[in-house]
Amino acid sequence: MRHRVAYRKLGRITPHRNALLRNLATALFERERIQTTLMKAKELRPYAEKLITLAKRDDDRLHARRQAARDIQDPTVLKKLFDTLGARYATRPGGYTRILRLGTRRGDGAEMAVVELLGSEYQPGKKDEKGKKVAAETKAPAKKAPAAKPKGEKAARAKAEKGEKAARGKGSSKTEKEA
Repeated sequence: MRHRVAYRKLGRITPHRNALLRNLATALFERERIQTTLMKAKELRPYAEKLITLAKRDDDRLHARRQAARDIQDPTVLKKLFDTLGARYATRPGGYTRILRLGTRRGDGAEMAVVELLGSEYQPGKKDEKGKKVAAETKAPAKKAPAAKPKGEKAARAKAEKGEKAARGKGSSKTEKEA
């Protein structure tokens, strides 16, 4: 029985385990979806959710940013965490991540999983009441540039061949109609 055991050690000493979780959290916030082993994913979930909860804070935002900066070393990822992800989950009371099991890894049989942030999954186009897809934005069709005209002998030969094909097509249809 594993009573009162707070976390998984993942076969690492404490500083190595902390560095692993920091790297996984940074990758998750940067890409919004990562693939790892199931045990690492289960340890990453509460770690990442605490950081997102810090990013949601409005009362002492500078202090929260500095607390998160202890774990997230990359300033661009930290900016994304506070500007984008904090705003995305502002009204959500918790549960910002999802763990999807993938099965076992072929090499060593380790259980694999995908950890993703909610709201980053694929969203197909919306459908109207009849079930047809409705375009989110209607774009004007792009105009094609006119084809470059060939120059020299090749141009004359190409024109002649087009003329012959057109003549053959017209002549053959007349003979079929007359017959």
